[in-house]
Amino acid sequence: MKTKRAGTWNVGTKKAGGKKKSWKELPPVARIGTIGIGAAQLAFLAAAQRDLSRRPAEQIRGSKMFWRLATLVNFIGPGCYFAFGRKRLPPVTQ
Repeated sequence: MKTKRAGTWNVGTKKAGGKKKSWKELPPVARIGTIGIGAAQLAFLAAAQRDLSRRPAEQIRGSKMFWRLATLVNFIGPGCYFAFGRKRLPPVTQ
């Protein structure tokens, strides 16, 4: 039985034999891309959570708790919140 080395991550890329590559085996471009996608995901999540904190409950479709939990689902949650969770406000006229 094989044992895993400590400090290795299995990511989505597979080797020729069908095993997933560890973080150390990924090319530098793939590592940078993975870090970039992760940073974008966290920024999108933070923006959705910040908007939820600042927006009154009357301007949100559904409950704030539902949308807080929904935004934790990768890119889909924050995207759905920004697309469907906020009520459209009438334009301000002066």
